[in-house]
Amino acid sequence: MSDLQRFSVAMPEELLIQFDNLVARRGLAKNRSEVIRDLVRDALVDEEWDDPDQEIVGTLTIVFTHHAPDLQDKLDHIQHEHHDKIISAMHVHLDAHNCLEVIVLRGRSADIRGITEAILGVKGVKHGRLTATTTGRFM
Repeated sequence: MSDLQRFSVAMPEELLIQFDNLVARRGLAKNRSEVIRDLVRDALVDEEWDDPDQEIVGTLTIVFTHHAPDLQDKLDHIQHEHHDKIISAMHVHLDAHNCLEVIVLRGRSADIRGITEAILGVKGVKHGRLTATTTGRFM
């Protein structure tokens, strides 16, 4: 960041105390300014995801039982249908009954949300979460 602009922020003392605690939890390399920049970037990424036509990047992490009938075939089918939006997938065997899969997706926000809903809706998927990240626009 070469062209930093300064501005001041007023807030209630209790909120500032809580914010300073957040800054402290983020580590030694963080200060108020860097944490505010992080929060602004997070807000801009969230807004980017709200635009259905915006190109976004995300990871979908799912946990499922591999004993569910045809589950792996259904998950593979969905992923193959959207091969142009799925960058990579990693499959992990958690124990004798459960697996974890991390799927990296890139495409229009509406498409990525649709793929996510299709995968999370497959019977046997126990839990899943789509995590937003950015294509780097706000760095």
